[in-house]
Amino acid sequence: MHLPEFTLLEWYTAGHTYLEMMAQCEKLVQIVAGAAGQPDSLCYRNRRIGLSSPWDRMTVSEAFDRYSRISMKAALARNRFDEIMAIEIEPCLGCDHPVFLYDYPASCGALARLKPDNPSVAERFELYIAGLELCNAFTELTDPVEQRKRFNAERRLRGLAGKVAYPMPESFLSALNDMPPSSGNALGMDRLILLLTDANSIDDVVAFIPEELE
Repeated sequence: MHLPEFTLLEWYTAGHTYLEMMAQCEKLVQIVAGAAGQPDSLCYRNRRIGLSSPWDRMTVSEAFDRYSRISMKAALARNRFDEIMAIEIEPCLGCDHPVFLYDYPASCGALARLKPDNPSVAERFELYIAGLELCNAFTELTDPVEQRKRFNAERRLRGLAGKVAYPMPESFLSALNDMPPSSGNALGMDRLILLLTDANSIDDVVAFIPEELE
């Protein structure tokens, strides 16, 4: 399901938050599935997955409560968030109907805006179908002061860990001054094609794999 290099469809929408981006993403995948002859549902590994609207939405905290043995807060404290997400939670997501997993912990949204009424979470979502993550999206953080603060905090952590501190991306921070409130999305085309063709492996739907270049 993974490749070191893959194809992404990336787009941004000015004036919209991650909530409107969810609706855009849902409509896009439905149109693509319809063009592929599967407008209402797709069959992946002998399982029928409905594509009718509205798609399910679940917060990350709710997903931990439903599928994990420990809470999201405990997973973060024990540095097991990614491990539990990959092993216990992701395989359970979108198995009958697509689901948007949203409101990630603030520490998991380096470039995302924090939720105004709950700054402990970032306005970020991922789309899951048949246990596969298809996209990563969020309301863009367009405040250069806040973004610089986050980069500096990360540089300090890298220094404490004995790692090289990357130079500050001044051109990016400068560009944020001209960026309007917006949302962005990056959708994995290879995985979407894999789902629509019911392929056994992502290797089957790409032009070439790294091993063929050696």
